[in-house]
Amino acid sequence: MTGKHGPEDSGEAVADPRDYVQDGLILIGVSKSGHEPAAECIELALANRHGLITGATGTGKTVTLQVLAEGFSAAGVPVFASDIKGDLSGIAAKGTPAPKLVERAKEIGLTNYGNTSFPTAFWDIFGKDGHPVRAAVQEMGPLLLSRLMELTEPQEGVLNIAFRWAEDERAAGDAKMTILDLQDLRAVIDEMGKKASTLRSKYGHVAPATVGVIQRRLLVLEEQGADRFFGEPALDIMDFLKVDADGRGIVNVLAAEKLMNTPRLYATFLLWLLTELFEKLPEVGDLEKPKLVFLFDEAHLLFNDAPKAVLEQVERVSRLIRSKGVGVYYVTQSPSDVPDRVSAQLGNRIQHALRAFTPREQKAIRAAAETFRPNPSIDTERAIQELRVGEALVSLLRGKGEPSMVERTLIRPPMSRVGPLTAEERKKLIAADSDNVKKYAKGLDRESAHERLQDRSTMLGQLKHSAKKVFPGLFGSKG
Repeated sequence: MTGKHGPEDSGEAVADPRDYVQDGLILIGVSKSGHEPAAECIELALANRHGLITGATGTGKTVTLQVLAEGFSAAGVPVFASDIKGDLSGIAAKGTPAPKLVERAKEIGLTNYGNTSFPTAFWDIFGKDGHPVRAAVQEMGPLLLSRLMELTEPQEGVLNIAFRWAEDERAAGDAKMTILDLQDLRAVIDEMGKKASTLRSKYGHVAPATVGVIQRRLLVLEEQGADRFFGEPALDIMDFLKVDADGRGIVNVLAAEKLMNTPRLYATFLLWLLTELFEKLPEVGDLEKPKLVFLFDEAHLLFNDAPKAVLEQVERVSRLIRSKGVGVYYVTQSPSDVPDRVSAQLGNRIQHALRAFTPREQKAIRAAAETFRPNPSIDTERAIQELRVGEALVSLLRGKGEPSMVERTLIRPPMSRVGPLTAEERKKLIAADSDNVKKYAKGLDRESAHERLQDRSTMLGQLKHSAKKVFPGLFGSKG
């Protein structure tokens, strides 16, 4: 995690980020559609009602993402954010008073604008640009794995049988028949293929051809590097819910530049994270501020080609996770990227510029304009096409949860660095995060399904397995 100043401290006065968090409000920017400038703020008590940040490439979405992360961190709310281009890593470093940023601060009337860094933890599924993120295959389950492997319905059925068979083996006394990594899953699928005739009466038909397809899909996952994600030690989701010594929320940044080369893995990972939070956090109702805020860039990848069951899961989690004290903010190019059932749950909205060169794009702009509460002073549809970089149409929840009228808003300049850390800066910050290094740096490879099935393939292993079924207590828990 960063220190108070972060890398490359210039010795200039450090801004107090709490200046932008007052009376339970986080300053996003300033609107000027009325006679007097007005602050546009997210109410912390309503921040768990989720949000949507949209706009064309190059219109300022990433900076808005950074401003949101800074505001929540300053308010003592931990943040998880995916970093698609690497630019968001700059939040860990003190910014510099660049002329454009100083000019923006002056334009919106920020007399106390300055620079600082924010406490940051870096994560990476591939374990290179952050602490390794791992999950047990067993925890992810057959539904998400089926989507990840692009399985058909019959193939997904066989994968379900594999998980059920391993679960039944554990229930029968073989506690080490756990599926932790892809090697375990491959071993279980292979064993099922061999035992297809004996398993048919209890689990249904397991076609050898289907077993072969699943094995090939597992190979593809391994070639894409997904094998590094599956294993132990598994991520403890509570490690995302931390604050630093000054009470600022830790900004957890997921390195997603390489991950975007495998968009299905990225989308599956994000949905797994949401599901983990939903299942493991207790119900807390409405709080003064969220326990955690998720900022998901390139959110459309969650929904692209997603089967109905996955979409239903996203909708269910989006609808109910707010009662766990978690706010989810989806970041994508167009509001139409998000299904209506999910979009209906997103109360806080920030719309950057969209361009319309085709009838389809014009229709999308019209649809985007209709999602806002109208403002008599603004032609919303026209404004969406006229917004400059760093300007957005903003409608945020107020009072008892009603959306404010849409306002044309200048987003405040970030206090941290606009742009990425250097590789050396990132490396130093990762190494300094000693708690996470100690917990996650080294992988574990304990005995699980792969080793257990290998043992059963020997004559002695077969005898022990048969005896254990007849005399369950004979070999003890390690037998």
